[in-house]
Amino acid sequence: MQVDTNYLSDLKSKAGKALEKKAVLGPDIDISRYARLVERGKIESLEGLSHQMKEAAVMAGINIKEELRSGSYMQIDRSVVYESLNKAYEGQLEIMNITDALTKYDWLKDYYWKAVQVDQDKYTAHVEMNMTHGYFIRVFPHQKPQFPVQSCLLVAENNVSQNVHNIIIVEEGAELQVITGCTLAKQEAEGVHLGVSEFYVKKGGKLFFTMIHNWAENFHVRPRTGIIIEEEGAFINNYVLLKPVKSIQAFPVAYLKGERSSAKFNTIVLGLRDSYIDLGAKIILDGRDARGESITRTIAADESITYARGDLVAKTTGYCLAHLDCRGIVLSNKAKIFAIPELASEGSLKAELSHEASIGPIAEEQVEYLMSRGISRDDAISAITSGFLNLDIPYIPDFLDKNIKEVIKATAADVL
Repeated sequence: MQVDTNYLSDLKSKAGKALEKKAVLGPDIDISRYARLVERGKIESLEGLSHQMKEAAVMAGINIKEELRSGSYMQIDRSVVYESLNKAYEGQLEIMNITDALTKYDWLKDYYWKAVQVDQDKYTAHVEMNMTHGYFIRVFPHQKPQFPVQSCLLVAENNVSQNVHNIIIVEEGAELQVITGCTLAKQEAEGVHLGVSEFYVKKGGKLFFTMIHNWAENFHVRPRTGIIIEEEGAFINNYVLLKPVKSIQAFPVAYLKGERSSAKFNTIVLGLRDSYIDLGAKIILDGRDARGESITRTIAADESITYARGDLVAKTTGYCLAHLDCRGIVLSNKAKIFAIPELASEGSLKAELSHEASIGPIAEEQVEYLMSRGISRDDAISAITSGFLNLDIPYIPDFLDKNIKEVIKATAADVL
């Protein structure tokens, strides 16, 4: 049964009033410039993608052969071209596009626009008024699929606005890994990706979410993400950006609602060319004994500008613990990094919040030490850069960890 039409009508009304509402952070974008409509048909498998699209998807962590995957979702520009659930996992989870899910489930209104406000800014409003699908993934109670679900949101044409709304629900006692790659098939393409993502982790559930962004110099990105975590639920978020981007601004918010709930953000960012990067995470600790952590590693090269934000807010009257760790390396006298940590305790007498932040150049003594071992200066700097960005992200599949390290190594070498 379709989601209540009155509810959807109210959302449209709210969104319509916010279409000119500028975001608090990041440069403003004229979305009207990116209005090209491209319709694509379904494909039988990911092998049906063009060579160029395959290459882009693989670099964003997608397994084209779908080996060791519980399911796949592929969207190109504004069209859903592929949805697949491994037969071995039927009865454990479901995957479909959000448009079909809204038609199928009346109860989805209890999740739709509940973790992110539809009128937060012009970008959320535009997604609601001009939504071009997005994925819906739900893992059933107490189910723990062995392999991750993979999704790819790919832009293949020029002057496209990809406006997706994604929802993931991890039911009570369930666990799920999701790998999402957002990327371009044409590196010279101009456009914008607007992505609203709402994640819900029920009692005792766990969601391991890895996002790889591979954009380009003329592309704007505006994700808006909210995560609600219930009692003893856990959310682990891994984010990797190693390619240039015209501008990106994202500030996901994790709401730790339940007792002993937890959230951890691991972020790896390499600022290249004239990229404008404004990233961070906010953790709101509402539940007693809640735990939060945000770790960021940033390297700024060329003329890039990077803002690394972290915000911890303690609201529970019980004990809670959270920590921010932000470190940056500047490789160019024209590059900029701004580390902006914020801690707030709102009547939480037992809260323990802490942060550490540092920005600086590559330590010359490290370079000299490696050179004394017979390594060239360029290779020494490349090795130090690669090691700095390597967080040894937990819960990430081995093949993807290897892929990320290879990209870091190659990109670090290109910086020099």
